[in-house]
Amino acid sequence: MSLTTLTSKGQVTIPKEIRDELELRAGDKLDFQIGKPGEIRVVAMNKRSVDVFGMLGHRASKAVSPEEMNKGLRKAFRDKHL
Repeated sequence: MSLTTLTSKGQVTIPKEIRDELELRAGDKLDFQIGKPGEIRVVAMNKRSVDVFGMLGHRASKAVSPEEMNKGLRKAFRDKHL
């Protein structure tokens, strides 16, 4: 268990072992969510552009026209929501 103290300004220090495990750095965003009574969940929002590079496709992918893209999106929406 990692114990920390809430300051009079509402601040807490995230213990080093947790920062290291989550690869948190100064400036990273944290999302605080309310859970069960007496609980909060903190979600690290520290994805950087280098972490997601390449997720949108590959250079070898064939170019698609806007019409083809719209047709594909309509089909995907129909398939998922029927």
